[in-house]
Amino acid sequence: MDLDKIDVSDFLPHRPPFLMVDKVLTLSDEEVSTLFKIKKDSIFVEDNYFNELGLVENAAQTCSSIVGKSFFNDDDIKGEGANLIGFISAIKKITVFSCPKVGSTIISNAKLTSRYDTTNYSICSLECNIYEESVQLLSCEMNLVIKDLK
Repeated sequence: MDLDKIDVSDFLPHRPPFLMVDKVLTLSDEEVSTLFKIKKDSIFVEDNYFNELGLVENAAQTCSSIVGKSFFNDDDIKGEGANLIGFISAIKKITVFSCPKVGSTIISNAKLTSRYDTTNYSICSLECNIYEESVQLLSCEMNLVIKDLK
């Protein structure tokens, strides 16, 4: 899959102003890296900083890319092969070290740690770390439920 040709909004159900991923940098069955530039009109900006809830939502959207990938064919660059919905079912551990300023670009790296699939949905555990350059902003472990509505 050529990630440069992917419009992330074709694969995530979120739309601005709630879309917290601009670009998928790398994607495999077990790992993903995403990029997001903090804009001043983001709903999660307070006093010129992207707040903790925004970081958690960015982590969840990043993590969902790993599991969501399995519902699409590799040549489906428009995201037409599935109609997915996902939820955070649990946040097991979270540490917010710092919040980035408006104008910053954050890189989020997630890794799948466990997964259980049924015919219509997947339950998974993931780890995610968010950075601004070399400074770690967030570390978390969360569970997601992803369901195919087709």
